[in-house]
Amino acid sequence: MMETQNGDKQSKYPQRKFFHRKKFCRFCSDSNIRIDYKNTAILNNFVTERGKIMPRRITGNCASHQRELALAIKRARMIATMPFLASDSK
Repeated sequence: MMETQNGDKQSKYPQRKFFHRKKFCRFCSDSNIRIDYKNTAILNNFVTERGKIMPRRITGNCASHQRELALAIKRARMIATMPFLASDSK
C-alpha cells in the first residue's frame, strides 16, 4: 500500500472500472439492412468461426430479429450457401 500526499491509502495497482457499452439491435437501428437467407455476408457476422449461431446476449439483437436471423441462417445452411460446421484443417 502506498500513501498519497493527502493521507489516502492507495494500492500499488489502481482499480480498473469496466465500461459496458449498451448493445443495440443493428436491424432496428438501421432499417436498410434486411435479414435474408441469400445475403450470407450479413449472416456470417452472427455466426462463430466454429459455425454456431451467436446468442442474443452477445450480438445485442432484439428477440424478434434474433429469431428471424436464426431462421435465415438455418435456411442458408439447407441450400448450402453457408456451412453447418467449420472445416477442420489438420
